[in-house]
Amino acid sequence: MLDVTNVSQFFDVSRPWLQRTLAREPRRLLRAIDDVSFAVAEGTTLSLVGESGCGKSTLARLAVGLYEPSAGAIRFAGQDLSAARAQPALRRRMNMIFQDPYASLNPRWRVRDIVAEPIRQFNLAQGSAVGGRVGTLLAQVGLTAADGDKYPHEFSGGQRQRISIARALASEPDFLVCDEPTSALDVSVQAQILNLMKDLQRTLGLTYLFISHNLAVVRHMSDRLGVMYLGRIVEIGPADTVFQTPRHPYTRLLLDAIPDLNHVGRARVPVGGEVPSPIAPPPGCAFHPRCPLANDRCRQEKPRHTKVGDVEVACHAVEEGR
Repeated sequence: MLDVTNVSQFFDVSRPWLQRTLAREPRRLLRAIDDVSFAVAEGTTLSLVGESGCGKSTLARLAVGLYEPSAGAIRFAGQDLSAARAQPALRRRMNMIFQDPYASLNPRWRVRDIVAEPIRQFNLAQGSAVGGRVGTLLAQVGLTAADGDKYPHEFSGGQRQRISIARALASEPDFLVCDEPTSALDVSVQAQILNLMKDLQRTLGLTYLFISHNLAVVRHMSDRLGVMYLGRIVEIGPADTVFQTPRHPYTRLLLDAIPDLNHVGRARVPVGGEVPSPIAPPPGCAFHPRCPLANDRCRQEKPRHTKVGDVEVACHAVEEGR
């Protein structure tokens, strides 16, 4: 469904030209995404996890064409994504659920107009049929057709996210990018939304690219799991395999931080140090300043992905058996 090949995304964060010239400063580029490759099979969920600032949301926006990649290629349903954006029939097959349900809905529009916008945009229904389709979509996400007469401020956070999901489904997509769709919600409401998304995937055959920093949520949702650090995917493979036998030191430290009632009192190793600046990333492996297994090779040479069973890992320590 989605094929991302050697994609990088740089943002120019330089000062204005005149100030830079007077101070004799070079241009400053922020490396949000650095040579990332992965594929999402039809009908499955690939989740990406990592600390804040590792590039997850940038990658989500690249996946639906909101950003043009600085390098590399993104193919959707076998076609280059730049071509997909120019073809409405292909473009409607992808949509996005945003992180904040309080900011992603227009407060001046009634819910029926919010959900109907993609239907009208892609000419999927006309006249009274639009209202009927909106009512069906609202019922599909656990609301009622009467809720279409209300404004977003009349709903709770979980209900607003249901409206966002209904809007995303309005274009009849095959592929949804979910950018931390439950991070702004209470834990009990998170479970309701995640169960709803799983039910919709089974019913409609949807494909998800799921972005999150919550490993418990990811374990519930994922078929495959990718772990990101400073704009790169450091480990990717089947979710169960990555959770049961993590190989990259960063993945191990992340999983070690998950509370576990079966291991109360167990000594834990916190993830020390700070995430390096993406404007001036460290040479070699970006994780080496925080890695307990780092050696001179890690400090000098950027690791390539190594196949270990059905998991790909970018780590010299794993490659060398350390």
